[in-house]
Amino acid sequence: MSKTMIALAPGDGIGPEIMQATLELFKAAGVMQHLDFAPIEMGKACFDKGETRGMTDAAVRVVEDCGILFKGPMETPKGGGGKSINVTARKLWNAYANLRVFKTLPGVETVYSKAGVPINLVIVRENIEDTYGGVEHRLSNDMIQCKRLISAPGCDEVHRFAFRTARALGISKVHCGHKANIMKMTDGLFLERFKQTAKDFPEIETGDVIVDALCMNLVVKPQQYQMIVLPNLQGDIVSDLAAGLVGGLGFAPSANIGNHISIFEAVHGTAPDIAGRGIANPTSLILSGLMMLRHLGLVREAATIENALVATLESGTHTGDFGDKSKPSVNTQTFVQAIVDRLGQKPKIGSVDVPATEAQPFQRPPRPTQMQVIRTYTNVVSHVCGCDIYLDTPLSPVAVADEMARACKDTPFELKLISNRGTQVWPTGSVYTECVDYYRVRFELKKEQPLGTIGQARAVALMDKVAEKFTVCSFELLRQFDGVRGYSMAQGQ
Repeated sequence: MSKTMIALAPGDGIGPEIMQATLELFKAAGVMQHLDFAPIEMGKACFDKGETRGMTDAAVRVVEDCGILFKGPMETPKGGGGKSINVTARKLWNAYANLRVFKTLPGVETVYSKAGVPINLVIVRENIEDTYGGVEHRLSNDMIQCKRLISAPGCDEVHRFAFRTARALGISKVHCGHKANIMKMTDGLFLERFKQTAKDFPEIETGDVIVDALCMNLVVKPQQYQMIVLPNLQGDIVSDLAAGLVGGLGFAPSANIGNHISIFEAVHGTAPDIAGRGIANPTSLILSGLMMLRHLGLVREAATIENALVATLESGTHTGDFGDKSKPSVNTQTFVQAIVDRLGQKPKIGSVDVPATEAQPFQRPPRPTQMQVIRTYTNVVSHVCGCDIYLDTPLSPVAVADEMARACKDTPFELKLISNRGTQVWPTGSVYTECVDYYRVRFELKKEQPLGTIGQARAVALMDKVAEKFTVCSFELLRQFDGVRGYSMAQGQ
């Protein structure tokens, strides 16, 4: 029987030792009859050699040939220009859905376990877009911008994944976490596509919750949620909050799922202070590995290992970072050996059924021949109705308005508003509004100028005219899409 090849990146710090322990457990459970692992070079060693991606070209080829990456925790060095290796890997291979499962585990004491409140929660986080696009610019002496990018196809992919996963897990209700009350267009789109996708899953109840209220609710009454799907940054924060509910990142598995390549990883830190001492807790990586086994169809082995792990925790066996301090802790190898010794056993509480047969074996989709352009909305009619021009200037709002009124005098546009840090400061405003050296100046078509008669060239020409006297930081075309305004109002407008 042919084996499935898995790209293997042990990680940094404690990564190699917990990866070795996890693979030994897999071998004892018969996993190696089905899988082979191809070691690759990723992480700190690559950064140290000047690889700003944190991975070699050879590593990229192996991951793309395998379609599955199993990785330990990795360090992104401070300074030097290197970006997070974890984010780079997810974005490079379009692993658009981050799946994390949080369950109460025996022997892992939390305020909730003490109160008898069981946690069983799934977080699905959009993994590619949002502020994690990492698009940032210094616009003036005092202003820096981060662009928040959310697309309809990106929303659709993660929502479809969330509902399909809920259906497979028997989850009866899915919530959408968002901040659409403030970010009406970006989070508004995320929420709108959630509701649209839900129509294809009528058996699953839905709800939505503003993210700040969600965080409070998770602390006060976490059992009211089964699955939550969120945009990238909010999902990052909420998933770490959820990890805290079950004892920390050391007990929080993570999978990053894409259409062609998926990544399974421990998301805790590299713990350099204990690296090489053989005392690290491998639970998170083991649980992430179980998610990988189930993704590959090895559901019998995954269930067998999970039962043995829970039985081990139930026995009170623990590494130094958790557990009953009145009982001596064990090292990494002893902890894993305790799991191996319990293979075939079931815990008293929380056991999972071991299927009689394996699931459908993993089959890689065909390799794409080129980069794909994904679309949601097509045949949309759009019309230019103005532009926002962003200026670097220390002038007062009134002085800026005088200059801009002169600039647009003989154009199809009129000055509509000026805002500073998102708040309107002209034509009306408050003397209590403090301004910085960065203004948004909005021009819209004059009332006598029919919509659809002006293209973007006239707006660009206006920007050129403004740029003769001012530093233009950026420019945004204002358009209507099927008659709906495609831009936000200013605070106070």
